[in-house]
Amino acid sequence: MSLERITKRFGLGSVASLAVLLTGVALPAFAQEAPTLSPEAFEHSKEIYFQQCAGCHGVLRKGATGKNLEPHWKKTAADGTVTEGGTLQLGQERLEKIISFGTEGGMNNFSDIMSEQEIKDMATYIQMDAPKPPEWSLEQMKASRKVYVDPKDYPTEPLHGRNWENFFVVIERDVGKVAIVDGDTKEVVTHIPTGYAVHVIKASEHHNTEHTENPGRFWYTMGRDGKMTKIDLWQTPEKMLVAEVDIAHDARDVAVSGDGKYVIGGGYWPPHFVIADAETMEPLKVVSTRGINVDGNYVEEARVAAIYTTPNEPTFLVAVKELGQMWQVDYSDLDNLRIEAINSAKFLHDGFFDTTGRYFQIAANASNKMVVVDTKDRKLEAMIDVGALPHPGPGANWDDPNCGPVAGTTHLGEGTVTVWGNDPEGHADQAWKVCYTVETDGPGLFIRTHPNSKYVWADQTKHPDPEVQQSIQVIDKATGEIAKTIQVTDEAGSAAVHFEFNKDGTEVWVSKWNMSDSKEPNGEMVIYDAETLEEKARVKGLYAPTGKFNVYNRTNHVT
Repeated sequence: MSLERITKRFGLGSVASLAVLLTGVALPAFAQEAPTLSPEAFEHSKEIYFQQCAGCHGVLRKGATGKNLEPHWKKTAADGTVTEGGTLQLGQERLEKIISFGTEGGMNNFSDIMSEQEIKDMATYIQMDAPKPPEWSLEQMKASRKVYVDPKDYPTEPLHGRNWENFFVVIERDVGKVAIVDGDTKEVVTHIPTGYAVHVIKASEHHNTEHTENPGRFWYTMGRDGKMTKIDLWQTPEKMLVAEVDIAHDARDVAVSGDGKYVIGGGYWPPHFVIADAETMEPLKVVSTRGINVDGNYVEEARVAAIYTTPNEPTFLVAVKELGQMWQVDYSDLDNLRIEAINSAKFLHDGFFDTTGRYFQIAANASNKMVVVDTKDRKLEAMIDVGALPHPGPGANWDDPNCGPVAGTTHLGEGTVTVWGNDPEGHADQAWKVCYTVETDGPGLFIRTHPNSKYVWADQTKHPDPEVQQSIQVIDKATGEIAKTIQVTDEAGSAAVHFEFNKDGTEVWVSKWNMSDSKEPNGEMVIYDAETLEEKARVKGLYAPTGKFNVYNRTNHVT
């Protein structure tokens, strides 16, 4: 954007006036040149921002989990105190350092991901006004749908002779693929093209009050490019991708109704959710999530983060991030959609159910709280104060010798695992209260366990130090203490992230995420014995593997 356009935008008559606006002191015009990029550098930076930054900072850069990245912002507190800031105030040199080296508050370093020139351009880009993406209509969604295998041609039994219930569905983030790995033989069965940066994959699951045929057979992906795909694990490898549809420009989550009839996808931009026919992938209904947040302010970029199907009710849970609301959406009648908007806290991100399937536990990460929703009574159950920026991912539930049934989360903003009681019927005195905390070496993204395991596993992927990024910590359920720290890799540019157990809980699979050369097949699944904690195997030939999901565990709500 030119200097003339900047001054015109703010209604200023001169560059000197612009200097007063930005700094409060009139300076010589030459000291206040507006940041500019060539058209090519601007477009490239816009693409990188979408891929790497928008998830935390927002498409419009107003902030959520991450800081506000507008060139200039002003915030008025309840007591009338006005705070001002912005990327223009931080300046080029400081922004470059933050992007390069990250922060201990939860932002990882990008020096292994971006080149020096890309970092320089990004620092300039975020000092310019954020471009606003276009909308995406139901008509455009329907036109984007592609069917590769007609439902009438679906096989009536698995065609490959493998134990598909012990398959691992693995996100290959930066190449826009999903790998299917045989959990018995440790072979990569196939790589399926699914669109850029799949964020979440979910299957049709066992439901306590509804029935679907062959739970775990069909899997649905949601990518950061808004593409939703349908995968059939009974097909031969080359035909496992059966359909796709674009439901947004930017999206994060997906879920399948308990009866298997509907699939829902949530958009970051445009901020909405879309319900489609789970068999044909035909979009049926679009609902905007723009609205009034828990503070009483209108929010345009009210993004849909986590979406889950409630195990006991005919409803979806939709986390509207910036509103600080959980929407419980009853899909029994799409023409007369019933939605309960449950106020809680900002910014809702990801979560998981307790073992009964009644209570949903979700991180309001910028509020440093875990929010608990009672899906039976469709109301807020509790809010638990935890550490900085909680991020449980798929979460973990287990039994503690002192507090009874508990759950836990890692944090993006500090090296802590927080554990709280989650059994209001059997352990009312411990319910929704912090049981204990565990200090780890650094902030992490994911925590995981299995009913057959005596350990809880936590990663530390968000710490800027490579050695900490590459190490995971194993917590003993009986003592609440760290039993072992395991360095998964010492390869430069790689980090350890995300866990999944195999079907019987005897193995733990950890991703060696090759961040610096993510489009090469240098990523691995590192497999550990869940009892001895010793490495036992590696699955090689993967592209930037991050999340992975075992068919049996996910279909049967094993957390």
